[in-house]
Amino acid sequence: MIEVKVLGPGCARCKRLEQLAHEAATQAGVEVNVTHVHDMAAILAYPIVSTPGLVINEKLVSSARIPQKDEIVAWLKEAV
Repeated sequence: MIEVKVLGPGCARCKRLEQLAHEAATQAGVEVNVTHVHDMAAILAYPIVSTPGLVINEKLVSSARIPQKDEIVAWLKEAV
């Protein structure tokens, strides 16, 4: 199972990224465990520039933007 973390305080952009992560996992046909990290100290443990951030298997793949669903699908397929 792929571990996915959405980093952010819970704003609309963060919630949208979380939704996209679920949709991308379905499209990619992979099982994911999506966690939304709200704690600022935990967020800052990653080399993040700004929220929202997306972490796949403990690797920061995106920050400060909402990636396209196709990008997330590709990252998830790489993580398999």
